[in-house]
Amino acid sequence: MTTKMVRILFPLAALALLVLIPLGQGNYIIYVMTSWLMFSIAAMGLNLTLGYAGQISLAQASFMGIGAYITALLTLAGYHWVVGWVAAMGACFGIGLLLGYPALRVQHHFLAFVTLAFNTLVFLVLRNEEWLTGGNHGLVGMPRPSFFGISTGKNLEFYYFVLILFVISAAVFYWIVNSPWGRAFKALRENPVRAESLGVDTRRITLLAFAIGSAFGGGAGAIMSPLVQFIEPGSFALVHSLKILLMVVVGGAGLFYGPMLGAAVVILLPEFLRFTEGYYLMIYAALVIVLMVYSPTGLIGLGTKLWQQIRPQSEVRKDMSKGAQL
Repeated sequence: MTTKMVRILFPLAALALLVLIPLGQGNYIIYVMTSWLMFSIAAMGLNLTLGYAGQISLAQASFMGIGAYITALLTLAGYHWVVGWVAAMGACFGIGLLLGYPALRVQHHFLAFVTLAFNTLVFLVLRNEEWLTGGNHGLVGMPRPSFFGISTGKNLEFYYFVLILFVISAAVFYWIVNSPWGRAFKALRENPVRAESLGVDTRRITLLAFAIGSAFGGGAGAIMSPLVQFIEPGSFALVHSLKILLMVVVGGAGLFYGPMLGAAVVILLPEFLRFTEGYYLMIYAALVIVLMVYSPTGLIGLGTKLWQQIRPQSEVRKDMSKGAQL
């Protein structure tokens, strides 16, 4: 089987698997799978900002919070979920655009501190502005949407609804990273000075990286609101931004499937280790550490190494001959 065939068949097989897995499962398993799809969307956004554009952000959970609260407030006021979803992504796009301005002046760990401060600011606003957010009591009772008479009230129905949003988000993400914008993001990550000398507007691309990545986070937050039907500030604290960062790094930063695999490790792996009872978190942490030591490029990097070892030698020689011609 050639590499091209694998690239075509793998997403189709994965999608078929995602359609079939929840059938016959209990509500908890379906909820965990839905959470994985939701966090995958948020991790796609951070992967665009961090993995492709090279801009460090520790604020992705705050954008999920902004999206979740906007959607909750609108749906509780009687508006359809789609209105909240569009408003959440639009608001996060605008706020992400503003947050990108510090990235024009500071880089690396200084930028990380700026985004960390923003995450803390959002958390404090959500906790203290009780008249709007409910404070520590949060908001409860957000309805799940229905479309043309089709309800998503049950967990399985809502899972397939989120799966559709996940596929749409993945398609948009794929289009972005393979568009001229995506190539500009990569150029910005590799060498900003060289990118600017080649005609890339690094100022605009930096702002777009933050804005688009933040919009993905807002879209994921809009899903979280009807999924759990209860939101409170603690769900969007710094620890959750670090969790999303872990998803991107473990899966493979700057790679298309990285955030999806990383989210699977962070969300699904602990559930598979529950049989170890009190030891599952220690085993989970040890596995992540071993992965990072032996494969700093994440699961995708590890898979690439294995594939290069087992792929037919004829393909290897073909790739080498193409490289020699270039």
